Amino acid sequence: MAGVEVAPGAPSQAPRISGSREKRAGLSVCVLDDERELVATAVELLSHLGFPATGTTEPGEALAAVRKRRCRAVLTDVRMPGMDGLEFLDQALKLDPALDVLLMTGFYSIDAAIEAIRRGARDYLTKPLDAARLARTLDEIAEHRARRQRLQALEEGLLAELSQHGIVGQSPQLVEMIELMRKVAPHYKNVLVTGPTGAGKELVARALHQMSAVAGERFAVCNCSTLVETLLESQLFGHVRGAFTGAHETRAGLFEFADGGTVFLDEVGEMSPGLQAKVLRVIENREIQRVGSPEVRRVDVRLVAATNRDLRAEVMAGRFREDLYYRLSMMEIRVPALAERAGDVPLLAHHFLKKFNAAYGRTLEGFTQRAMARLARHGWPGNVRELENAISSACITTATEVIDLEDLPESLRRPENAAPAESGWRPLTLDEVRREHIERVLQSCQGNRLRAAQTLGIGRTSLYRFLKRRAAE
Repeated sequence: MAGVEVAPGAPSQAPRISGSREKRAGLSVCVLDDERELVATAVELLSHLGFPATGTTEPGEALAAVRKRRCRAVLTDVRMPGMDGLEFLDQALKLDPALDVLLMTGFYSIDAAIEAIRRGARDYLTKPLDAARLARTLDEIAEHRARRQRLQALEEGLLAELSQHGIVGQSPQLVEMIELMRKVAPHYKNVLVTGPTGAGKELVARALHQMSAVAGERFAVCNCSTLVETLLESQLFGHVRGAFTGAHETRAGLFEFADGGTVFLDEVGEMSPGLQAKVLRVIENREIQRVGSPEVRRVDVRLVAATNRDLRAEVMAGRFREDLYYRLSMMEIRVPALAERAGDVPLLAHHFLKKFNAAYGRTLEGFTQRAMARLARHGWPGNVRELENAISSACITTATEVIDLEDLPESLRRPENAAPAESGWRPLTLDEVRREHIERVLQSCQGNRLRAAQTLGIGRTSLYRFLKRRAAE
Protein backbone atom coordinates (compact mmCIF):
# COMPACT_ATOMS: atom_id res chain seq x y z
CA MET A 1 0.00 0.00 0.00
CA ALA A 2 1.19 3.50 -0.82
CA GLY A 3 2.07 5.73 2.09
CA VAL A 4 0.31 8.74 3.50
CA GLU A 5 3.46 10.75 3.82
CA VAL A 6 3.30 14.47 3.05
CA ALA A 7 4.08 15.53 -0.50
CA PRO A 8 7.10 17.86 -0.67
CA GLY A 9 6.46 21.32 0.52
CA ALA A 10 3.24 21.43 1.80
CA PRO A 11 2.28 22.08 5.36
CA SER A 12 4.14 25.37 5.50
CA GLN A 13 2.88 26.38 2.07
CA ALA A 14 -0.73 25.31 2.52
CA PRO A 15 -3.13 28.05 1.45
CA ARG A 16 -4.48 30.31 4.17
CA ILE A 17 -7.64 32.25 3.38
CA SER A 18 -9.01 35.05 5.53
CA GLY A 19 -10.45 33.65 8.72
CA SER A 20 -9.39 30.10 7.81
CA ARG A 21 -7.95 29.40 11.29
CA GLU A 22 -11.40 29.66 12.90
CA LYS A 23 -13.07 27.75 10.08
CA ARG A 24 -10.48 24.98 10.20
CA ALA A 25 -10.86 24.72 13.96
CA GLY A 26 -14.58 24.06 13.41
CA LEU A 27 -14.05 21.13 11.02
CA SER A 28 -13.19 17.91 12.87
CA VAL A 29 -11.67 15.15 10.75
CA CYS A 30 -11.41 11.40 11.38
CA VAL A 31 -8.66 9.44 9.60
CA LEU A 32 -9.33 5.77 8.81
CA ASP A 33 -6.58 3.43 7.54
CA ASP A 34 -5.58 -0.13 8.35
CA GLU A 35 -1.95 0.90 9.09
CA ARG A 36 -1.38 2.70 12.39
CA GLU A 37 1.75 4.54 11.21
CA LEU A 38 -0.14 6.01 8.27
CA VAL A 39 -3.00 7.09 10.51
CA ALA A 40 -0.54 8.82 12.83
CA THR A 41 1.15 10.60 9.90
CA ALA A 42 -2.16 11.87 8.50
CA VAL A 43 -3.41 13.02 11.92
CA GLU A 44 -0.16 14.91 12.49
CA LEU A 45 -0.49 16.60 9.09
CA LEU A 46 -4.11 17.65 9.71
CA SER A 47 -3.28 18.96 13.17
CA HIS A 48 -0.41 20.98 11.68
CA LEU A 49 -2.88 22.49 9.19
CA GLY A 50 -5.22 23.48 12.04
CA PHE A 51 -7.94 20.83 11.75
CA PRO A 52 -8.97 18.90 14.91
CA ALA A 53 -8.11 15.32 13.94
CA THR A 54 -8.44 11.82 15.35
CA GLY A 55 -7.56 8.49 13.78
CA THR A 56 -8.40 4.82 13.90
CA THR A 57 -7.67 1.55 12.12
CA GLU A 58 -11.16 0.18 12.83
CA PRO A 59 -14.06 1.08 10.49
CA GLY A 60 -16.51 0.36 13.30
CA GLU A 61 -14.90 3.02 15.52
CA ALA A 62 -15.00 5.53 12.67
CA LEU A 63 -18.70 4.77 12.05
CA ALA A 64 -19.38 5.25 15.77
CA ALA A 65 -17.70 8.67 15.59
CA VAL A 66 -19.88 9.53 12.61
CA ARG A 67 -23.02 8.35 14.39
CA LYS A 68 -22.23 10.49 17.46
CA ARG A 69 -21.34 13.51 15.24
CA ARG A 70 -17.80 13.61 16.68
CA CYS A 71 -16.43 14.30 13.20
CA ARG A 72 -17.72 16.32 10.25
CA ALA A 73 -15.36 14.83 7.66
CA VAL A 74 -13.61 11.48 7.20
CA LEU A 75 -10.37 10.78 5.33
CA THR A 76 -10.37 7.06 4.55
CA ASP A 77 -8.24 4.60 2.60
CA VAL A 78 -9.94 2.70 -0.24
CA ARG A 79 -8.28 -0.68 0.13
CA MET A 80 -8.76 -2.10 3.64
CA PRO A 81 -9.45 -5.61 4.91
CA GLY A 82 -12.92 -6.30 6.20
CA MET A 83 -14.59 -3.14 4.93
CA ASP A 84 -13.24 -1.20 1.96
CA GLY A 85 -13.51 2.54 1.54
CA LEU A 86 -16.58 2.46 -0.74
CA GLU A 87 -18.51 0.24 1.66
CA PHE A 88 -17.55 2.57 4.52
CA LEU A 89 -18.70 5.53 2.40
CA ASP A 90 -22.14 3.96 1.88
CA GLN A 91 -22.62 3.17 5.57
CA ALA A 92 -21.29 6.52 6.81
CA LEU A 93 -23.59 8.54 4.52
CA LYS A 94 -26.58 6.55 5.77
CA LEU A 95 -25.67 7.61 9.31
CA ASP A 96 -24.95 11.24 8.39
CA PRO A 97 -25.95 12.41 4.87
CA ALA A 98 -24.19 15.74 5.53
CA LEU A 99 -20.84 14.05 6.18
CA ASP A 100 -17.95 14.83 3.82
CA VAL A 101 -15.91 11.72 2.95
CA LEU A 102 -12.55 11.94 1.19
CA LEU A 103 -11.18 8.71 -0.23
CA MET A 104 -7.42 8.18 -0.67
CA THR A 105 -5.65 5.55 -2.72
CA GLY A 106 -2.32 4.68 -4.24
CA PHE A 107 -4.06 3.19 -7.29
CA TYR A 108 -5.81 6.17 -8.91
CA SER A 109 -8.03 5.81 -11.96
CA ILE A 110 -10.59 8.19 -13.46
CA ASP A 111 -13.31 5.51 -13.52
CA ALA A 112 -12.78 4.74 -9.83
CA ALA A 113 -12.84 8.46 -8.97
CA ILE A 114 -16.09 9.01 -10.87
CA GLU A 115 -17.70 5.97 -9.24
CA ALA A 116 -16.71 7.22 -5.79
CA ILE A 117 -18.15 10.68 -6.48
CA ARG A 118 -21.36 9.18 -7.84
CA ARG A 119 -21.74 7.31 -4.56
CA GLY A 120 -21.32 10.49 -2.53
CA ALA A 121 -17.58 11.02 -1.90
CA ARG A 122 -16.41 14.61 -1.64
CA ASP A 123 -13.03 13.98 -3.30
CA TYR A 124 -10.72 11.18 -4.44
CA LEU A 125 -7.08 11.75 -3.48
CA THR A 126 -3.88 9.95 -4.41
CA LYS A 127 -1.10 8.82 -2.08
CA PRO A 128 1.29 10.22 -1.05
CA LEU A 129 -1.07 13.00 -0.03
CA ASP A 130 -0.49 16.45 -1.48
CA ALA A 131 -0.90 18.62 1.64
CA ALA A 132 -1.72 21.74 -0.37
CA ARG A 133 -4.56 20.05 -2.23
CA LEU A 134 -5.83 18.39 0.95
CA ALA A 135 -5.85 21.77 2.68
CA ARG A 136 -7.72 23.39 -0.23
CA THR A 137 -10.34 20.65 -0.24
CA LEU A 138 -10.87 20.81 3.52
CA ASP A 139 -10.95 24.62 3.40
CA GLU A 140 -13.74 24.39 0.80
CA ILE A 141 -15.65 22.04 3.09
CA ALA A 142 -15.12 24.30 6.10
CA GLU A 143 -16.13 27.36 4.10
CA HIS A 144 -19.26 25.64 2.79
CA ARG A 145 -20.30 24.59 6.28
CA ALA A 146 -19.69 28.07 7.66
CA ARG A 147 -21.70 29.53 4.80
CA ARG A 148 -24.66 27.27 5.48
CA GLN A 149 -24.60 28.24 9.16
CA ARG A 150 -24.81 31.94 8.40
CA LEU A 151 -27.12 31.65 5.38
CA GLN A 152 -30.18 32.94 7.21
CA ALA A 153 -28.29 36.02 8.37
CA LEU A 154 -26.99 37.07 4.95
CA GLU A 155 -28.51 40.35 3.73
CA GLU A 156 -26.53 42.86 1.73
CA GLY A 157 -23.79 40.46 0.73
CA LEU A 158 -26.13 37.61 -0.19
CA LEU A 159 -25.95 37.97 -3.96
CA ALA A 160 -22.16 38.13 -4.17
CA GLU A 161 -21.77 35.31 -1.64
CA LEU A 162 -23.93 32.92 -3.63
CA SER A 163 -22.71 33.78 -7.13
CA GLN A 164 -20.81 30.69 -8.21
CA HIS A 165 -19.07 31.36 -11.54
CA GLY A 166 -22.11 33.39 -12.63
CA ILE A 167 -24.62 30.84 -11.29
CA VAL A 168 -26.93 32.74 -8.95
CA GLY A 169 -29.29 31.28 -6.38
CA GLN A 170 -29.70 29.66 -2.99
CA SER A 171 -32.42 27.08 -3.63
CA PRO A 172 -31.71 23.49 -2.52
CA GLN A 173 -31.86 22.30 -6.14
CA LEU A 174 -29.20 24.79 -7.23
CA VAL A 175 -26.96 24.21 -4.21
CA GLU A 176 -27.10 20.47 -4.87
CA MET A 177 -26.14 21.03 -8.52
CA ILE A 178 -23.20 23.27 -7.58
CA GLU A 179 -21.94 20.73 -5.04
CA LEU A 180 -22.01 18.02 -7.72
CA MET A 181 -20.13 20.31 -10.11
CA ARG A 182 -17.42 20.92 -7.50
CA LYS A 183 -16.94 17.19 -7.08
CA VAL A 184 -16.94 16.42 -10.81
CA ALA A 185 -14.77 19.29 -12.06
CA PRO A 186 -11.33 17.94 -11.02
CA HIS A 187 -11.93 14.50 -12.56
CA TYR A 188 -14.29 14.60 -15.56
CA LYS A 189 -13.44 13.76 -19.16
CA ASN A 190 -17.01 13.66 -20.49
CA VAL A 191 -20.09 15.23 -18.89
CA LEU A 192 -23.72 15.41 -20.03
CA VAL A 193 -25.62 18.57 -18.98
CA THR A 194 -29.39 18.27 -19.28
CA GLY A 195 -32.22 20.70 -18.69
CA PRO A 196 -34.85 22.79 -20.46
CA THR A 197 -34.10 25.54 -22.94
CA GLY A 198 -32.94 28.76 -21.30
CA ALA A 199 -32.07 27.16 -17.94
CA GLY A 200 -28.34 27.94 -18.23
CA LYS A 201 -26.69 24.77 -19.54
CA GLU A 202 -23.86 26.68 -21.27
CA LEU A 203 -23.23 28.62 -18.06
CA VAL A 204 -22.86 25.31 -16.22
CA ALA A 205 -20.47 24.03 -18.90
CA ARG A 206 -18.31 27.15 -18.63
CA ALA A 207 -18.30 26.89 -14.83
CA LEU A 208 -17.16 23.26 -15.03
CA HIS A 209 -14.29 24.33 -17.28
CA GLN A 210 -13.34 27.19 -14.95
CA MET A 211 -13.34 24.84 -11.95
CA SER A 212 -11.26 22.16 -13.70
CA ALA A 213 -7.51 21.70 -13.98
CA VAL A 214 -7.58 23.07 -17.56
CA ALA A 215 -9.24 26.37 -16.66
CA GLY A 216 -6.41 28.28 -18.35
CA GLU A 217 -6.88 26.46 -21.65
CA ARG A 218 -9.41 27.12 -24.41
CA PHE A 219 -13.16 26.62 -24.11
CA ALA A 220 -14.70 26.02 -27.55
CA VAL A 221 -18.48 26.13 -28.19
CA CYS A 222 -20.45 24.49 -30.99
CA ASN A 223 -24.25 24.56 -31.33
CA CYS A 224 -25.10 21.34 -33.14
CA SER A 225 -28.59 22.55 -34.16
CA THR A 226 -27.51 25.59 -36.19
CA LEU A 227 -25.40 23.95 -38.92
CA VAL A 228 -26.11 21.41 -41.65
CA GLU A 229 -24.25 18.10 -41.28
CA THR A 230 -21.39 18.84 -43.70
CA LEU A 231 -20.62 22.22 -42.14
CA LEU A 232 -20.94 20.82 -38.62
CA GLU A 233 -18.45 18.05 -39.40
CA SER A 234 -15.98 20.60 -40.77
CA GLN A 235 -16.56 22.85 -37.76
CA LEU A 236 -15.76 20.04 -35.32
CA PHE A 237 -13.04 18.09 -37.10
CA GLY A 238 -11.60 20.59 -39.59
CA HIS A 239 -10.93 20.00 -43.29
CA VAL A 240 -8.16 20.03 -45.86
CA ARG A 241 -8.06 22.22 -48.92
CA GLY A 242 -10.30 20.89 -51.71
CA ALA A 243 -12.23 18.51 -49.43
CA PHE A 244 -15.51 20.03 -50.65
CA THR A 245 -16.80 22.95 -52.65
CA GLY A 246 -15.66 26.16 -50.99
CA ALA A 247 -12.80 24.56 -49.03
CA HIS A 248 -10.17 26.94 -50.32
CA GLU A 249 -7.76 26.39 -47.43
CA THR A 250 -6.92 23.81 -44.78
CA ARG A 251 -8.50 24.55 -41.39
CA ALA A 252 -8.39 22.94 -37.96
CA GLY A 253 -11.66 22.06 -36.24
CA LEU A 254 -12.81 22.85 -32.73
CA PHE A 255 -11.37 19.66 -31.25
CA GLU A 256 -7.89 20.66 -32.45
CA PHE A 257 -8.45 24.31 -31.55
CA ALA A 258 -9.34 23.36 -27.97
CA ASP A 259 -6.61 20.71 -27.60
CA GLY A 260 -5.72 20.68 -23.90
CA GLY A 261 -8.97 22.44 -22.98
CA THR A 262 -12.72 21.83 -23.24
CA VAL A 263 -15.20 21.47 -26.12
CA PHE A 264 -18.86 22.25 -25.40
CA LEU A 265 -21.38 20.59 -27.75
CA ASP A 266 -24.74 22.30 -27.29
CA GLU A 267 -27.88 20.49 -28.46
CA VAL A 268 -25.91 17.26 -29.00
CA GLY A 269 -29.19 15.43 -29.62
CA GLU A 270 -29.48 17.17 -33.00
CA MET A 271 -26.42 15.36 -34.42
CA SER A 272 -26.80 12.90 -37.28
CA PRO A 273 -25.89 9.23 -36.67
CA GLY A 274 -22.74 9.64 -38.77
CA LEU A 275 -21.44 12.51 -36.68
CA GLN A 276 -22.42 10.72 -33.49
CA ALA A 277 -20.08 7.89 -34.49
CA LYS A 278 -17.20 10.32 -35.04
CA VAL A 279 -17.77 12.01 -31.68
CA LEU A 280 -17.81 8.56 -30.06
CA ARG A 281 -14.35 7.94 -31.58
CA VAL A 282 -13.09 11.17 -30.00
CA ILE A 283 -14.40 10.03 -26.61
CA GLU A 284 -12.99 6.51 -26.86
CA ASN A 285 -9.64 7.15 -28.56
CA ARG A 286 -9.13 10.92 -28.42
CA GLU A 287 -8.53 10.83 -32.19
CA ILE A 288 -9.92 12.94 -35.04
CA GLN A 289 -9.61 13.09 -38.82
CA ARG A 290 -10.03 16.28 -40.81
CA VAL A 291 -12.61 16.08 -43.60
CA GLY A 292 -10.83 14.88 -46.75
CA SER A 293 -7.71 13.69 -44.93
CA PRO A 294 -6.67 10.11 -44.03
CA GLU A 295 -4.33 11.38 -41.30
CA VAL A 296 -5.32 10.54 -37.72
CA ARG A 297 -4.58 13.27 -35.18
CA ARG A 298 -4.47 12.91 -31.41
CA VAL A 299 -6.30 15.43 -29.23
CA ASP A 300 -6.53 15.81 -25.46
CA VAL A 301 -9.84 17.52 -24.75
CA ARG A 302 -12.55 17.41 -22.15
CA LEU A 303 -16.05 17.13 -23.59
CA VAL A 304 -19.21 18.70 -22.16
CA ALA A 305 -22.39 17.91 -24.09
CA ALA A 306 -25.77 19.52 -23.45
CA THR A 307 -29.31 18.73 -24.52
CA ASN A 308 -32.90 19.64 -23.73
CA ARG A 309 -34.08 16.33 -25.16
CA ASP A 310 -34.72 13.07 -23.34
CA LEU A 311 -31.79 11.13 -24.80
CA ARG A 312 -33.07 7.86 -23.35
CA ALA A 313 -36.21 8.28 -25.45
CA GLU A 314 -34.07 9.24 -28.45
CA VAL A 315 -32.07 6.03 -28.00
CA MET A 316 -35.28 3.97 -27.80
CA ALA A 317 -36.52 5.66 -30.98
CA GLY A 318 -33.26 4.87 -32.79
CA ARG A 319 -32.31 8.52 -33.28
CA PHE A 320 -29.33 8.54 -30.89
CA ARG A 321 -26.55 5.99 -30.50
CA GLU A 322 -26.87 3.96 -27.34
CA ASP A 323 -23.10 3.58 -26.92
CA LEU A 324 -22.59 7.35 -27.23
CA TYR A 325 -25.39 8.02 -24.74
CA TYR A 326 -23.84 5.76 -22.11
CA ARG A 327 -20.41 7.28 -22.68
CA LEU A 328 -21.76 10.81 -22.20
CA SER A 329 -24.10 10.04 -19.31
CA MET A 330 -21.48 8.41 -17.05
CA MET A 331 -21.64 11.74 -15.28
CA GLU A 332 -24.86 13.75 -15.76
CA ILE A 333 -25.62 17.18 -14.33
CA ARG A 334 -29.23 18.31 -14.50
CA VAL A 335 -29.93 22.04 -14.56
CA PRO A 336 -33.27 22.72 -12.83
CA ALA A 337 -35.93 24.80 -14.56
CA LEU A 338 -36.53 28.22 -13.03
CA ALA A 339 -40.05 27.11 -12.05
CA GLU A 340 -38.43 24.46 -9.82
CA ARG A 341 -36.45 27.11 -7.93
CA ALA A 342 -38.89 29.99 -7.89
CA GLY A 343 -37.32 31.28 -4.66
CA ASP A 344 -34.25 32.30 -6.69
CA VAL A 345 -36.22 34.74 -8.88
CA PRO A 346 -35.62 37.82 -6.64
CA LEU A 347 -31.87 37.07 -6.45
CA LEU A 348 -31.66 36.60 -10.21
CA ALA A 349 -33.70 39.74 -10.86
CA HIS A 350 -31.29 41.86 -8.78
CA HIS A 351 -28.32 40.13 -10.43
CA PHE A 352 -29.59 41.06 -13.90
CA LEU A 353 -30.51 44.58 -12.72
CA LYS A 354 -26.90 45.11 -11.65
CA LYS A 355 -25.66 43.66 -14.95
CA PHE A 356 -27.83 45.91 -17.14
CA ASN A 357 -27.24 48.98 -14.99
CA ALA A 358 -23.59 48.62 -15.95
CA ALA A 359 -24.35 47.75 -19.57
CA TYR A 360 -26.79 50.63 -20.20
CA GLY A 361 -25.26 53.24 -17.91
CA ARG A 362 -28.30 53.29 -15.64
CA THR A 363 -28.51 53.69 -11.85
CA LEU A 364 -31.79 51.89 -11.17
CA GLU A 365 -32.30 51.12 -7.50
CA GLY A 366 -34.55 48.07 -7.65
CA PHE A 367 -38.14 46.93 -8.12
CA THR A 368 -41.46 48.03 -6.72
CA GLN A 369 -43.22 45.53 -4.51
CA ARG A 370 -45.90 44.79 -7.09
CA ALA A 371 -43.33 44.32 -9.87
CA MET A 372 -41.34 41.84 -7.80
CA ALA A 373 -44.53 40.04 -6.78
CA ARG A 374 -45.42 39.68 -10.45
CA LEU A 375 -41.98 38.31 -11.28
CA ALA A 376 -42.27 35.81 -8.42
CA ARG A 377 -45.70 34.57 -9.61
CA HIS A 378 -44.75 34.10 -13.26
CA GLY A 379 -44.27 30.53 -14.49
CA TRP A 380 -41.14 31.31 -16.56
CA PRO A 381 -41.58 28.84 -19.43
CA GLY A 382 -38.48 30.41 -21.00
CA ASN A 383 -36.52 29.91 -17.76
CA VAL A 384 -33.58 32.15 -16.77
CA ARG A 385 -33.18 33.46 -20.33
CA GLU A 386 -36.76 34.76 -20.30
CA LEU A 387 -36.17 36.50 -16.95
CA GLU A 388 -32.93 38.06 -18.21
CA ASN A 389 -34.66 39.39 -21.34
CA ALA A 390 -37.51 40.81 -19.24
CA ILE A 391 -35.13 42.71 -16.93
CA SER A 392 -33.09 43.95 -19.90
CA SER A 393 -36.22 45.35 -21.54
CA ALA A 394 -37.42 46.96 -18.30
CA CYS A 395 -34.03 48.61 -17.70
CA ILE A 396 -34.22 50.21 -21.14
CA THR A 397 -37.82 51.41 -21.01
CA THR A 398 -38.33 52.59 -17.42
CA ALA A 399 -38.34 56.35 -16.85
CA THR A 400 -38.03 56.14 -13.07
CA GLU A 401 -35.37 54.96 -10.61
CA VAL A 402 -37.19 51.71 -9.89
CA ILE A 403 -38.77 49.13 -12.16
CA ASP A 404 -42.54 49.04 -11.80
CA LEU A 405 -45.15 46.65 -13.11
CA GLU A 406 -45.77 48.82 -16.16
CA ASP A 407 -42.10 48.59 -17.15
CA LEU A 408 -42.27 44.81 -17.53
CA PRO A 409 -43.04 43.17 -20.89
CA GLU A 410 -46.72 42.82 -21.73
CA SER A 411 -46.61 39.04 -21.31
CA LEU A 412 -45.66 39.60 -17.66
CA ARG A 413 -48.07 42.46 -16.98
CA ARG A 414 -51.01 40.32 -18.12
CA PRO A 415 -52.00 37.86 -15.39
CA GLU A 416 -51.47 34.28 -16.51
CA ASN A 417 -54.56 32.31 -17.45
CA ALA A 418 -56.61 35.50 -17.40
CA ALA A 419 -59.73 35.38 -19.57
CA PRO A 420 -59.89 37.97 -22.35
CA ALA A 421 -62.01 41.05 -21.71
CA GLU A 422 -65.51 40.57 -23.04
CA SER A 423 -65.36 43.80 -25.09
CA GLY A 424 -62.16 42.67 -26.86
CA TRP A 425 -63.10 39.07 -27.50
CA ARG A 426 -64.12 37.78 -30.92
CA PRO A 427 -64.51 34.28 -32.34
CA LEU A 428 -61.49 33.00 -34.28
CA THR A 429 -61.33 30.61 -37.19
CA LEU A 430 -59.28 27.42 -36.81
CA ASP A 431 -56.68 28.86 -39.20
CA GLU A 432 -56.35 31.96 -37.02
CA VAL A 433 -55.99 29.88 -33.85
CA ARG A 434 -53.38 27.72 -35.60
CA ARG A 435 -51.44 30.78 -36.78
CA GLU A 436 -51.48 32.44 -33.34
CA HIS A 437 -50.31 29.23 -31.66
CA ILE A 438 -47.42 28.71 -34.09
CA GLU A 439 -46.29 32.32 -33.64
CA ARG A 440 -46.34 31.97 -29.85
CA VAL A 441 -44.27 28.77 -30.00
CA LEU A 442 -41.78 30.49 -32.33
CA GLN A 443 -41.50 33.37 -29.86
CA SER A 444 -40.97 31.03 -26.89
CA CYS A 445 -38.18 29.28 -28.86
CA GLN A 446 -36.49 32.64 -29.58
CA GLY A 447 -37.02 32.14 -33.32
CA ASN A 448 -35.28 28.74 -33.48
CA ARG A 449 -37.31 27.06 -36.24
CA LEU A 450 -35.98 23.56 -35.70
CA ARG A 451 -36.84 23.63 -32.00
CA ALA A 452 -40.26 25.20 -32.73
CA ALA A 453 -41.05 22.43 -35.23
CA GLN A 454 -40.11 19.79 -32.64
CA THR A 455 -42.29 21.47 -29.99
CA LEU A 456 -45.23 21.66 -32.41
CA GLY A 457 -44.75 18.06 -33.48
CA ILE A 458 -44.51 18.92 -37.19
CA GLY A 459 -41.73 18.68 -39.75
CA ARG A 460 -39.46 21.60 -40.59
CA THR A 461 -40.85 21.65 -44.14
CA SER A 462 -44.39 22.18 -42.83
CA LEU A 463 -43.22 25.04 -40.63
CA TYR A 464 -41.31 26.65 -43.50
CA ARG A 465 -44.44 26.46 -45.70
CA PHE A 466 -46.45 28.22 -43.01
CA LEU A 467 -43.83 30.97 -42.66
CA LYS A 468 -43.72 31.42 -46.43
CA ARG A 469 -47.51 31.80 -46.59
CA ARG A 470 -47.45 34.24 -43.67
CA ALA A 471 -44.79 36.37 -45.39
CA ALA A 472 -46.89 36.46 -48.57
CA GLU A 473 -50.03 37.66 -46.78
